[in-house]
Amino acid sequence: MIRAFLLSAALVATPPMAMAVEPHAAMQAYVDAEIMTWAHDGTIINAIAAQNAETSGYDAIQIDALDKTWRAEVGTGSDLVNGVLKNAAADFLRTQIASSGGMITEIFVMDAQGLNVAASGATSDYWQGDEAKFQETYPKGASAVHFGEIEFDESSQTYQAQISVTITDPASGKPIGAMTIGIDAEALM
Repeated sequence: MIRAFLLSAALVATPPMAMAVEPHAAMQAYVDAEIMTWAHDGTIINAIAAQNAETSGYDAIQIDALDKTWRAEVGTGSDLVNGVLKNAAADFLRTQIASSGGMITEIFVMDAQGLNVAASGATSDYWQGDEAKFQETYPKGASAVHFGEIEFDESSQTYQAQISVTITDPASGKPIGAMTIGIDAEALM
């Protein structure tokens, strides 16, 4: 009796994510069944291709300057920030969030440099190229997927994780950018 009580108490005290045996398996299943059905939509592909044509020659100094500008201008309605948040691809991303039934919390798309192309909401920085979400996808090739750590989000009071995938050109199969999708990990498990 005491043993059953202690087990029950331990289960109640254990965060839901600690009980999940294979969170990456559940995240991969979600990627395969849901995300990849729309990840290579023409709206996303065209937006990345257009930005790649513009940013392919940018050097580290230009990228750093853009990242600093972004950080200073988030929330101000600047052309740089609005260019990422107010375009056809960003509208498409918000549609995917709305149709996910609360599973997806955010989405942003990056070009071949790791610069934001489109986002459902403002990110803290413009350049993602120095982060695992980009480094573990685009440079790794066409089928690369990266699962971020499952973390408790204070603002939403839920466990969340980021899933990042390489975006490829459907015609050539070559990587052109990457996409990060924030998910409600509790709902997934």
